[in-house]
Amino acid sequence: MGRSKTRGLPYEVLRLESWADFLQAVTDSPYSDWAFRGQADERWPLESKLSRYFSSFRVDLRMWSEQEERILRIFKRKAHLFLNTPPDADDEFQWLALMQHHGAPTRLLDFTWSPYVAAFFALEEATGDAAVWALNPDPLHPLKMNPRLKGNLRRYFLQGREPFLYVGEPQVMNRRLVAQSGTFALPGVLSAPLEKILSGYPDPRNTLVKFVLPADKIRRKGLRELYRMKITNETLFPDLDGLARSLGYELEFHWRDPHPA
Repeated sequence: MGRSKTRGLPYEVLRLESWADFLQAVTDSPYSDWAFRGQADERWPLESKLSRYFSSFRVDLRMWSEQEERILRIFKRKAHLFLNTPPDADDEFQWLALMQHHGAPTRLLDFTWSPYVAAFFALEEATGDAAVWALNPDPLHPLKMNPRLKGNLRRYFLQGREPFLYVGEPQVMNRRLVAQSGTFALPGVLSAPLEKILSGYPDPRNTLVKFVLPADKIRRKGLRELYRMKITNETLFPDLDGLARSLGYELEFHWRDPHPA
């Protein structure tokens, strides 16, 4: 297992050479209480879908806050047409989680408390070097900024004034969050990826770590072992969509495979 420091960013990078390396890294380790995120390409920054949308389509930075509030307002006004029990009107964290669940661009980044679930999302569609990011939630934010408290999401997040990060879940969780041991990272600003925000923290090397997982060395063994652990699209997305998504790996996986490693 190799170690390197990313130039210009103080987080640690651990390059893993096998599935056994990954298990060793996350079992009985300092990261046991951290949150994890898997990404199919280790070069991708930690940024939300909303940030990518604004940047990709060159929306004027001065309009970001107003436009984010606008799509939240539109969703809240129309979603009742499709919901039997809409969230409380004042619970904006739960509204954002619902938007995220259905594919809307939001500031939320999906994380999980399970490194194995993160490894699945990293490896599932990886063809090169994937990544599992580990995030220590303890030093991140003062409790007063908890977005579950009424008015806090609008006061501390939607205004986009302070570069900080919050990790947590809404008060009411949906089935996918429960199935994935899911949680969210909420950045206080949208104009910088999480790793840039965390570089301004007092001890960023104890806050963020990236595990690099080369697909050619880890993917086959890792996905096979995760399949045995019942970590698949079918279990992580407990609905018809999850069942359909799970069929892709069924094309690869076979119990009689003579070369399972």
